[in-house]
Amino acid sequence: MGLNVNNLTGGYSGTTVLNGVNFKVENGEIVALIGLNGAGKSTTINHIIGELQPTSGEISLNGARLADNPTIFKKQIAYIPEQPMLYDELTLSEHLHLMLATHEIDNVQSWKRVEELLNMFRLSDKQHWLPTHFSKGMKQKVMLVAAFMLESPLLIVDEPFLGLDTVAQKDVIQLLKQHASLGNSVLMTTHLLSSAAKFVDRFVVLKDGQVYFTGSAAQLGDRFNLKFNQLDDFFDVFQQVSSYEHA
Repeated sequence: MGLNVNNLTGGYSGTTVLNGVNFKVENGEIVALIGLNGAGKSTTINHIIGELQPTSGEISLNGARLADNPTIFKKQIAYIPEQPMLYDELTLSEHLHLMLATHEIDNVQSWKRVEELLNMFRLSDKQHWLPTHFSKGMKQKVMLVAAFMLESPLLIVDEPFLGLDTVAQKDVIQLLKQHASLGNSVLMTTHLLSSAAKFVDRFVVLKDGQVYFTGSAAQLGDRFNLKFNQLDDFFDVFQQVSSYEHA
């Protein structure tokens, strides 16, 4: 079943940002939610994770409706925000143990997976470090470990490559593909479309709080007359299209 966003309308502080947003992320699928600044990407994600309340519409995940079963719904989600969020007084290891406890996951059974992820991101020898000693890239890696160790049915990643070196970016792609191959859903945002096109199943383009386009990388290129290796130019092209439509 996966994630189903049905006719979602909402926003914040009395301002309507989303107007009837519809899209799905099936189990085993990786979907990239993209659009120009102000299109509604962050607002959509904040509604999905339950930070904002919709005016109308429905959000469900594997049959659980957010409005009816918020606890069951949220327990199925792992979320990596664009800006890492860590507690200054907790070490790396303490962050991970806290996250496992919050999701009621057994530490002993899960720690082997945690160690694999720590090794992958070269953090094994930094488990007793505090966040003040981490670079921005290292903080992002901590968030990635914390999310992937949960093996949640839905993984939401806001700009997964931000602040990461090339090696870490390749590791993230491998993990995203592996996560989906296990039957889980992945919803992500990114501006690096040429890289994302190599592993994303579908792109959902938002414009002015509505879904403007949905399709594969090939279909996205065809729609905007872009070759595969030109997809990073999408945002410039889409800006021109949007300006023309508003004229």
